[in-house]
Amino acid sequence: MHPSAMARSLLEAAGGGGGAAAVANSTGPALMDITLGGVLETSLTDLWLLFCGYLVFFQQCGFALLEAGSVRQKNVRNILLKNVIDACVAVLMWWAVGAALEGVTECGGSAFVGKTGFFLSGDTAATPGYMSRWFFGWAFSATASTLVSGAVAERLRFRSYLCYTFLITGLVYPVAAHWVWSPDGWLSPTRRDCATGQPLTTFPGSVGLIDFSGSGVVHLLGGTAALVGAAVLGPRLGRYTSAGHLVDLPGCNPAQVALGTFILWLGWYGFNPGSTGCFYGCMPLAAKIAVNTTLGAGAGGLTTLALTVVLGAPGDVGPLLNGIIAGLVSITGSCAVVAPWAAVVIGGLGGCFYTCSSWLLRKARIDDPLDVSAVHGCCGAWGLIAGGLFATQAGVQEAYGRPPEGWGLFFGGGGTQLGVQLLGLVSIFAWSAALNACLFLTLRAIGWLRVPKEEEIQGLDYTQSIGGGAAFWFLRGVKAQPSDDQNLSHTSSGL
Repeated sequence: MHPSAMARSLLEAAGGGGGAAAVANSTGPALMDITLGGVLETSLTDLWLLFCGYLVFFQQCGFALLEAGSVRQKNVRNILLKNVIDACVAVLMWWAVGAALEGVTECGGSAFVGKTGFFLSGDTAATPGYMSRWFFGWAFSATASTLVSGAVAERLRFRSYLCYTFLITGLVYPVAAHWVWSPDGWLSPTRRDCATGQPLTTFPGSVGLIDFSGSGVVHLLGGTAALVGAAVLGPRLGRYTSAGHLVDLPGCNPAQVALGTFILWLGWYGFNPGSTGCFYGCMPLAAKIAVNTTLGAGAGGLTTLALTVVLGAPGDVGPLLNGIIAGLVSITGSCAVVAPWAAVVIGGLGGCFYTCSSWLLRKARIDDPLDVSAVHGCCGAWGLIAGGLFATQAGVQEAYGRPPEGWGLFFGGGGTQLGVQLLGLVSIFAWSAALNACLFLTLRAIGWLRVPKEEEIQGLDYTQSIGGGAAFWFLRGVKAQPSDDQNLSHTSSGL
């Protein structure tokens, strides 16, 4: 039973159905109208969203550890600086324009972008429950923003990264989120007539884009930005020999990478279950989402490790950890609408797609030190496609609270829903790619994009960080030598 229907039936059984107040418990990843009676239920929803928002924000710690452990010692402080600045810029941009452009509480506005609530002004901020939704949405925005830092690590100027952060948190992410999660969005499964409350659909035969927690809106969008940034920036010095052979540039701390991955996994239990957007009547759905999330992670990790061994590489913790994240990204979009066995399949195939796309990127000489483009971009795209294949009719009904016009192709839902999933995939990819390409190409044209060769060889901790110096105490006062890079004869120019 859909949470709103469940809450309504419980209230009517208690004799409170006639006087119940309608509270729109909408969040970035999902929009649900839950009929609740009294302050207690509203407060519980606020508490749920705040708690899940804390978990999502805690993922910033995971990203910081993951990235710091994946770069070389001479670049650790610089990558940490970029991770912290993500969250700070996201706060101010979400307050100024981001939440308003996302417009998940609007109804009767534009199908493309929100237009009310800039700087938390007007009546929007006074809406019951809005502040908890604002906080939860900001945590998602910061997550989408921080993905790129790993892909452009060890060679991007700090001021260029700052420009990117303002762009994605202030425009790229909020607009895409409006398309999918606003009651006005042209791809939204929760699109409705504001006067009657009746559900609407842009595409008859479908429910809208199934992206419950953001395989597309967060991960595909951020992964696309990472792909564009890495391609325009070019590979790190020493990554390829003059003959074009790949050179391994290992990170400095595998233990940090493992710990960061576990923190990200933990944060996903706020990311996905929190997307229900409500507490009262929503816990059965949240529990199902948590189980599917767990299954996707485990399947992704084991499949990636097994595939790596089968292809002749030694079993290592690196592919296993990336496979776990690939499985999590893959199940994020359809976590509320698929059966548990399907979550295993989706996560496992996510590990396969990650492995293949990572290999293709290396062959194309796109240097992504953390495989962000493969893990988040490719698996985010797969997460959208999976919804059009594996979503069940009952799952769509439960997640979105409306009679489904479309569901997964494998369950007799027809091809329209899959077509909408592909349309959403192309739209999000094109939106992110176009805006980020304009930014990165402009920065390269004016000479702001990449650090000089000498600074890259020495290390950004010594040349781009305030005060200069290595992150590790035992390297303080010791400058990196050119010999740290095994072959500097190749060109560092991007596409």
